[in-house]
Amino acid sequence: MGFFDRLKEGLSKTKNAIFKQVDNLFRSFIKVEEDMLEELEELLIMADVGVNSTELIIERLRERIKDDRITEPEECRVALQEILVGMIGDGEPLKLDTTPSVILVIGVNGVGKTTSIAKIANRLKSQGKNVVLAAADTFRAAAIDQLQVWADRVGVELIKHTEGSDPAAVVFDAVSAAKKRCADVLIVDTAGRLHNKKNLMDELAKINRVIERELPGASRETLLVLDATTGQNAVNQAKEFKNAADITGLVLTKLDGTAKGGIVFSIKEELDIPVKFIGVGEKTDDMQEFEAKDFVDALFEA
Repeated sequence: MGFFDRLKEGLSKTKNAIFKQVDNLFRSFIKVEEDMLEELEELLIMADVGVNSTELIIERLRERIKDDRITEPEECRVALQEILVGMIGDGEPLKLDTTPSVILVIGVNGVGKTTSIAKIANRLKSQGKNVVLAAADTFRAAAIDQLQVWADRVGVELIKHTEGSDPAAVVFDAVSAAKKRCADVLIVDTAGRLHNKKNLMDELAKINRVIERELPGASRETLLVLDATTGQNAVNQAKEFKNAADITGLVLTKLDGTAKGGIVFSIKEELDIPVKFIGVGEKTDDMQEFEAKDFVDALFEA
């Protein structure tokens, strides 16, 4: 099964709960009417697209209807899909231009942070890159152990200290190991909590200082992992993290377990941070780079 088919399957809950109704809505009207747009607005809000984003979509759709003189519901559906794709924008691949490059991964516990790191490592390894992981979320022993299991499964090296160690010291050792092994990418698991914004900012600042000192000029990505099943709460979480860290991209997990796939539109609109990866399953290859058109097509395609 290709990834587009897995994407369709993974988004089936969102599609069946909401976007099938959107499809049915367009089929049930003979011509474009205000009632149709009002019903569409309700359906999009139910899909966790978010109130502000939904209002913007409907506003843009009204403009398209007027400018293009759209009267057929089917033309309106095509216009809606184009608006949704445009709203998310083009996918932005990881910028990994130096050897090594560094990916910092942040996010609260339980969102799928560790498995996301493993899946990204697996993806990079399949592209022929030499990857080293750093277990800098030293707050919980379970986080270190879990990452070790995944590192073994994927076949990459993990640099770790004991629970309670200084995360910056782990990163220092990991940078040294990455240099020694001529690694292409160092992925750092960090900040598994948001209990105190100041602590988080201090911890990340310390880690960043180590990286800047030991790897000056290295390409850097800071990816925030969010659980799609939490819907609009994920947007609020992202806002908190955005205040504490310079996030370059989002990883959206568990899209296969939710009917709230519309959160993708809300996140991009409210935060202006690109979604770089989406996860639609448990397997190591069930995470792929995000493509707006594929995502929207999977929601609408029969």
